[in-house]
Amino acid sequence: MAFDYDLFVIGGGSGGVRAARVAAQGGAKVALAEEDKYGGTCVQRGCVPKKLMVFASEFPGAIDDAQEYGWTVHAGGFDWAGFRGKLEAELARLEGVYRNILGNAGVESYDARAVVANAHTVELSTGERFTAKHILVATGGWPVKPELPGADHAITSNEIFHLETLPTSILIVGGGYIACEFAGILNGLGVEVTQYYRGAQILRGFDEEARGLISEEMIQNGVDLHLGTNIIEMTEVEGGFRVKSTNGDERVFEQVMFATGRSPNTEGLGLEEAGVKLGRKGEVMVDEYSQTSVPSIYAIGDVTDRVNLTPVAIREGMAFVETVFNGNPTPVDHALIPTAIFTQPEMGTVGLSEEEAREQEEIEVYATSFRPMQTSFVGRPDRVLMKLIVSKASRKVLGCHIVAPGAGEMIQLAGIAVKMGATKEDFDRTVAVHPTMSEEIVTMREPARTA
Repeated sequence: MAFDYDLFVIGGGSGGVRAARVAAQGGAKVALAEEDKYGGTCVQRGCVPKKLMVFASEFPGAIDDAQEYGWTVHAGGFDWAGFRGKLEAELARLEGVYRNILGNAGVESYDARAVVANAHTVELSTGERFTAKHILVATGGWPVKPELPGADHAITSNEIFHLETLPTSILIVGGGYIACEFAGILNGLGVEVTQYYRGAQILRGFDEEARGLISEEMIQNGVDLHLGTNIIEMTEVEGGFRVKSTNGDERVFEQVMFATGRSPNTEGLGLEEAGVKLGRKGEVMVDEYSQTSVPSIYAIGDVTDRVNLTPVAIREGMAFVETVFNGNPTPVDHALIPTAIFTQPEMGTVGLSEEEAREQEEIEVYATSFRPMQTSFVGRPDRVLMKLIVSKASRKVLGCHIVAPGAGEMIQLAGIAVKMGATKEDFDRTVAVHPTMSEEIVTMREPARTA
């Protein structure tokens, strides 16, 4: 059977664009359909705009520190409209970059919604139908709101970048990295931030000691964090929203933001009708080669709900091309992925948490928490954490956790060593860079505890 395309990609995010480009550069005839803006969650509604907002929110502290270091500086008010205009211009520029990448590689792009009609056919919202030898689903995920009275009035991380004005007060509901990152961002931009999380501690699933320090520092920085607390209902009133919570509080907030989870974008794509198996959250079920239950259909990125990170989606896209077009079956390696959480303070992590490691084997924990030179000089009480989890038997470093300014930059490099299987003695043999915070990673000689 002759097909219109060798590959049809549904979704113009980082993973889909990378797979389409690389396959096309290898000689395949490729098409891609995107119903919204190119760049996906990361470029348009996540990593990029969020990190720019993090930068903006850190300047008040930097200006205060500058005064303590002898500079005569004074902060004016934050111009949200001016910042938002530059932000939107940058996102538009990046969308153009993504479009050019596809065009230069010879990929045919369709600005339309695509659904799967059958194992080898996609149908566009324009009414066009195309056949393809292989279909790649890379439609990402979407924020979800809880089902409770008034929840429709709230915003999510999708809308936060496009507010006409910054609210004077906001309630953020959730305790994951998105909730905690935006709590720090908005607090830094001068918004009165309250955060409710129903669990006992924020950042569930991460190292307990690390997330405990982040929680303490967030509160110290001005975030009104309430643990073991959830929202019962919200009602629109003059000046914002009246919110009832499980802790007995009833307060009015100008804005409410839900960061309570994300759902794979599979609704209405025709996948189940085509025979593709979905999981209980709607995620596309795939094997280690990203192949679905229909041999001609593959899926990568957040829509599979494996490891929901942009660099992982890109790696999955590359592995898909190797497997399907280069004749080199390549399973996706999801082990020991370095991760940064842009809370304030920042967190970088790779490998096992102390809790996970101690369930598997006997370990030694090397940890130190201290006030770094830069901020202790100006009298700030901020603390940082450097932590290594070490196997007693093999001496391998099983996990590295850093809570500090620039932790994301540090964990990228530490991640190389951990991925290579470095031992504690390998770290010990490395000469420290002094004076830095990160030198503590190679100077901790005695374990803080064993387990």
